[in-house]
Amino acid sequence: MSATDLVTGQEPRATRRDFLYLTTGATTALGTAAAVWPFIDNLNPAQDVLALATTEADLAPLELGQRATFVWRGQPVFVAHRTPEEIAAAQADDQADLIDSEPDRARVQRPEWLVVVGVCTHLGCIPIGQKPTDSRGRWNGWHCACHGSQYDTSGRVRRGPAPRNLAVPHYELLSDGRIRIG
Repeated sequence: MSATDLVTGQEPRATRRDFLYLTTGATTALGTAAAVWPFIDNLNPAQDVLALATTEADLAPLELGQRATFVWRGQPVFVAHRTPEEIAAAQADDQADLIDSEPDRARVQRPEWLVVVGVCTHLGCIPIGQKPTDSRGRWNGWHCACHGSQYDTSGRVRRGPAPRNLAVPHYELLSDGRIRIG
């Protein structure tokens, strides 16, 4: 308000200059948003990545004691159909001195099925132990031949430089013969 508006008690009038300021500000804001949006939208995952967000697999062909490898998000996922002996060994080792302490029951939805991401937590190598002829280490799980980390039948690190257990991805057992990972 100007001094004359205070004296006369009249409302201040909008001037042409005020209109130009508002129009310029609004145009600048819209132009900035239009210029920045492609950069923000570029941060969204691509369609090929979204397509790999989940993987379904058939577990029916896996017999007791067999292991299979599936690909999820470009990483190997190890699925083991564990024997009663492997389950008992994993549960007995819950009280052992573990590098990354985690009970077996927290790593599985059903004791007979173990699902872990098959990437060593030390430097990202792929541990061996999926084939019956592979070295599975002292604990009959997986063995990272590159640096010597050994994992038990629950995917927990037992020896070596690996700091953490093999990761358990989000998964859902759809039925006795199907699994959805992711």
